[in-house]
Amino acid sequence: MKKTATLLFAATAFVACKNEATPELDMSVTYPETKKVDTVDTYFGEQIADPYRWLEDDRSAETEAWVKAQNKVTFGYLEKIPFRKQLKERMEKLWNYEKISAPFKEGNYTYFYKNNGLQNQSVLYRKDQNGKEEIFLDPNTFSKDGTTSLGGINFSKDGSLVAYAISEGGSDWRKVIVLKADTKEIIGDTIVDVKFSGLSWYKNEGFYYSSYDKPKGSELSAKTDQHKLYFHKLGTAQKEDKVIFGLNEKRRYVGGYVTDDENYLIISASTSTSGNELYYKDLTKNGPIVNLVNNFNNDHDVLDNEGTKFYLVTNYNAPNKKVVTFDLNNPKMENWVDFIPETENVLSPSTGGGYIFAEYMKDAVTFVQQYDYTGKLIRDIELPGVGSAGGFGGKKEETTLYYSFTNYITPGTIYSFEPKSGKSTVYQKPKVDFKSEDYESKQVFYTSKDGTKVPMIITFKKGTNLDGKNPTMLYGYGGFNVSLTPAFSIANAVWLENGGIYAVANLRGGGEYGKKWHDAGTQMQKQNVFDDFIAAAEYLIKEKYTSSDFLAIKGGSNGGLLVGATMTQRPELMKVAIPQVGVLDMLRYHTFTAGAGWAYDYGTAEQSAEMFQYIKGYSPVHNVKAGTQYPATMVTTGDHDDRVVPAHSFKFAAELQAKQTGNNPTLIRIDVNAGHGAGKSTEAIINEQVDIQAFSLFNMGIRKL
Repeated sequence: MKKTATLLFAATAFVACKNEATPELDMSVTYPETKKVDTVDTYFGEQIADPYRWLEDDRSAETEAWVKAQNKVTFGYLEKIPFRKQLKERMEKLWNYEKISAPFKEGNYTYFYKNNGLQNQSVLYRKDQNGKEEIFLDPNTFSKDGTTSLGGINFSKDGSLVAYAISEGGSDWRKVIVLKADTKEIIGDTIVDVKFSGLSWYKNEGFYYSSYDKPKGSELSAKTDQHKLYFHKLGTAQKEDKVIFGLNEKRRYVGGYVTDDENYLIISASTSTSGNELYYKDLTKNGPIVNLVNNFNNDHDVLDNEGTKFYLVTNYNAPNKKVVTFDLNNPKMENWVDFIPETENVLSPSTGGGYIFAEYMKDAVTFVQQYDYTGKLIRDIELPGVGSAGGFGGKKEETTLYYSFTNYITPGTIYSFEPKSGKSTVYQKPKVDFKSEDYESKQVFYTSKDGTKVPMIITFKKGTNLDGKNPTMLYGYGGFNVSLTPAFSIANAVWLENGGIYAVANLRGGGEYGKKWHDAGTQMQKQNVFDDFIAAAEYLIKEKYTSSDFLAIKGGSNGGLLVGATMTQRPELMKVAIPQVGVLDMLRYHTFTAGAGWAYDYGTAEQSAEMFQYIKGYSPVHNVKAGTQYPATMVTTGDHDDRVVPAHSFKFAAELQAKQTGNNPTLIRIDVNAGHGAGKSTEAIINEQVDIQAFSLFNMGIRKL
């Protein structure tokens, strides 16, 4: 049976002088029929039906037909929104400004990225020593529709060779092409089937990369479980590439990189997204692989080395991270010496110009200190304002470094920085048609269900009347130690211009306050994250920023789970929900692609009866209840997402369409030939953002901008 939602909206209340209502918009939606199958799984003696299991088959003609039918309904609805075209025109106008990256030197050239404004992908340019400028790589030429993107680039130490990765259709699988930098001549074969990998050169002989064996069956959804580190020797075929690590050791994520002096290979190996082992290999004498850290309890990352003295970033006995030093001749943990001790703020260090930069996050805002290699504090770096700063990295011999600064109302500005004097100068300030001075960002601390204080930054136009009627977008993530720090976005600027409020909550599960904050939102504590998000919504309503009729919630990936769980637990709390590329079937997430690696955050339904019950209790797909009025929902995904497979979104949308009561629309918007988000073309990003805002505002009752 096809289900129809009848939605009749008056376009405007009255025509001037005539007391006659204008014709109503017919927004009725007839959802495509989604068949049900009799698939049942048994967990710890309990049977769980999975009627939409067939939608997991991303290669079937039936699934493809379903995607087309759903998109037809969704875009048919969106096209009727009267101000959608106006929104798009403003978004494109605002987006259309020149964007230039910080420059970086490689060999005889200075490279930088530039986007003229609305180019689908940024172009990599270079200047020679005489200042002559040319295009080095233009990803816009990689495919006709702008869906093939540059997925990473690495130069050999002398800058003469370059390996770059490309991603097709947003896939996590990459191809790697090697060039002579001077002539741009291709060397050897294209390396294929590379996934979750850096590229690290050893001299000019070749490079290290990581990958999985190509799965049998669906490239999109089949499980990828054993990561291996390879060395590719230039001039040889890929099939001759040697496995350096991971053949006998089953690890889900393996990365290898060569130290700056090219003496050592550092290998990081982990079974999950949190915690890693550490190994090294002495390349000067082709030594054995030696273990430095033999457990997955903490995170460790080599920052730099001076001979056998190593600088290591770790959260071992330091939940907010610290830098320690050790000597390779005596590297055991008990011999580690604190170099930059742990503080109450989370540390993310970088190196450049012969210095170490300790970048700290205090309540999701950046401050930076500069140290020399003896551990002496050189200076506190004065930043242009309150917000997020990043960069400061570069080669040891560089005399000028670069950093960027941004917040919710300040477009990202690049500064040059002289590490010797500490002088900062504006290098590139974007010319955006947005009056930052008309807006303000305010940080508040609200109380969650269990009494925990949670920060949130609320951005709005100065003079906004707090009458509970402001369209408000509440955004969150809350997982995987990811921190949401202030950053400017054109899409958000358009939302603010139209009288919207944008609020970002720094939930538990994130990294804003280190490992303890992260762990407080994982596994059997995952509900804390949803409670924090619900409390953020309640705060915005209580303080009259908005009300349930004007509140939208949004989040992507793990944030899609956040939105799915929140809207199924408290459907009356918000008017609109936008779960993007979400992890929504929590009983089966670990059976697809790299999903099993997320168990540190989520646990799995198979690990214990207790964990199964806990996960089932919040899994969005399993908590859609018949007879409930859910908010107006637009699920978004990409049909080629091989990180969080689209089946999550498909099944959730099908459940909502079958069980939704009342007239709120339940749509799914599926980007075709698109993945999880990385490398998405400018055109695709703009179209998606316009649709999210148009859908949200329209369902809040707004009829014209």
